[in-house]
Amino acid sequence: MVLAWVVARQTSAVVAATELGDLREERASLEARQAELLARIRAARSRKVLIPRAAALGLRLPADSEIVILQVPGTEQH
Repeated sequence: MVLAWVVARQTSAVVAATELGDLREERASLEARQAELLARIRAARSRKVLIPRAAALGLRLPADSEIVILQVPGTEQH
């Protein structure tokens, strides 16, 4: 009876260790994918990418004289 319990426990431990290894591999893969996606987002948000895309849509950067900074009432700092 005790021997069967020991074997069952060891079998359970081996299964759990295998599942843990699989989950660690999956996590590493997902973290690598996340890093890749974050790098792609950073690249896509860069001026190097956005300015040509905006120009293709007929947009341009404003001249300094075209920029107007709006103040929200009640937020002046003294």
